[in-house]
Amino acid sequence: MNAVAPLDPAAITTFSIAALAVVVLGLFAARWRRGDLGQLHEWGLGGRRFGTVVTWFLLGGDLYTAYTFIAVPALVFGAGALGFFALPYTALANLFVFVAFARLWSVCHRHGYVTAADFVQGRFGHRGLALAVALTGILATMPYIALQLVGMQVAIAALGFPAAGWAAELPIILAFAVLAAFTWKGGLRAPALIAFLKDGMVFVAVAAIIVAVPLHHGGLAHLFAATPAAKLTLPQGAPGNLGAPMAFLTLAVGSALALFLYPHAVTGLLSAERRVVVQRNAALLPAYSLVLGLIALLGLMAAASGIASRPEFAAGFAKYGASYAVPALVLDSFPGWFAGFVFAAIAVGALVPAAIMSIAAANLMSRNVWRPFLARREDPAAETEVAKWTSLAVKFGALAFVLLLPGTYAIQLQLLGGIWILQTLPAVVIGLWTRWFDPRGLLLGWAAGMACGTTMAWSLGFASSVFPVTILGTTVPAYAALWALGLNLVVAATVTLLLRLAATLRRGVDDVADDTQPADYLGA
Repeated sequence: MNAVAPLDPAAITTFSIAALAVVVLGLFAARWRRGDLGQLHEWGLGGRRFGTVVTWFLLGGDLYTAYTFIAVPALVFGAGALGFFALPYTALANLFVFVAFARLWSVCHRHGYVTAADFVQGRFGHRGLALAVALTGILATMPYIALQLVGMQVAIAALGFPAAGWAAELPIILAFAVLAAFTWKGGLRAPALIAFLKDGMVFVAVAAIIVAVPLHHGGLAHLFAATPAAKLTLPQGAPGNLGAPMAFLTLAVGSALALFLYPHAVTGLLSAERRVVVQRNAALLPAYSLVLGLIALLGLMAAASGIASRPEFAAGFAKYGASYAVPALVLDSFPGWFAGFVFAAIAVGALVPAAIMSIAAANLMSRNVWRPFLARREDPAAETEVAKWTSLAVKFGALAFVLLLPGTYAIQLQLLGGIWILQTLPAVVIGLWTRWFDPRGLLLGWAAGMACGTTMAWSLGFASSVFPVTILGTTVPAYAALWALGLNLVVAATVTLLLRLAATLRRGVDDVADDTQPADYLGA
């Protein structure tokens, strides 16, 4: 059997018990906080009735995923201190939520908007711009869902299941079949309820790992002393090159701006029952950043422990590379039964965000593609049915993506997610304060930003998202999403000014109806 670890019955038993608990919660979800699940706002937003606690767990399950548990330590393991950009970006993102997304919640609640594209349609009155925002959200979500499967694959392989062939994929296929049934029946209620279990398991697992791994390897002081110095600091660039510090800064800022623009983040926020719930969660979510910092430390611990050179873990590192760092640490530091618990936490941590992501993509497809362009008449029940089928298609589309393409390809493609979704910022976020931009300018700016960002990532072979640009003799390596956003804003502003000038010359006014009022953006 081509496995990356010996089959451990104790680990598999613990893993199976946790999976059974997820099944029970998922089956109960449709009865939890009952509502008419034939309505899209009930199925896709939980009836907009989630309070502070439920929203906090939902956003945690939404944004802190299995791949975070695997990829953040892997990045630190490979790139060292640069991987810690995840900490400041989550802190900045919470400030972004407090200031911007409380306004988005208010206007969406006032007008019954289900998606960010609904808001763009109402604000700018341009179907093409709203469609661009919707399709960008769906596009950026797909590799994100696929990456949840990559994290699950690593966890399942570490249990001792085959690492190749259909036997290796069977547990994932079964897990997503169950997940598809949950979300079809209960909508957003299913992942919201399971998120309580998921986050509790993650907190316990991280706390145990942070204590046990240093004890197993001689203490934190010994691990830090054994860590290569190059991994503890950001290397300075050569003369005329701003180097890693600029890359770190732009990755943090760009990622912070992009994080809550993802459809699954918007879905989690719009499910809150009140504006103050959004603001409270902006203040409470830094607790997850603390956990993220501890998770990131695992990458340094793996590098210092020399675990990658151990023969018993060679197969895992050969197949999954740096992504196997955390599973190797777990297998090395814990008995089988607790290792199974940790791997179950990672697996459940994949199911919850994947469910929310698929629901968010389904909301966009149903409300902003099917309803305005394909539906013959307004039918709320049919709209919800389309969303359910879309959710199913998105989940299994991502599953097919991982099964049929190499895992490394999925990881590289994910770098595009932040680049793509950030191009919706002018319409969604700037639009919360001003309608100065012409929607035609915003649409052309979006197209320019998408083309620029995708081209930059392609020129890097999708192996990095940091693109170097030489300005006045100085090389500036920065997150490609920010270069693309800059071009986006320049094009949008230029086109807007030209259109206004043209309107002035012909003594006309280019104005499109705005369905919103200033008071709609304020808490009441």
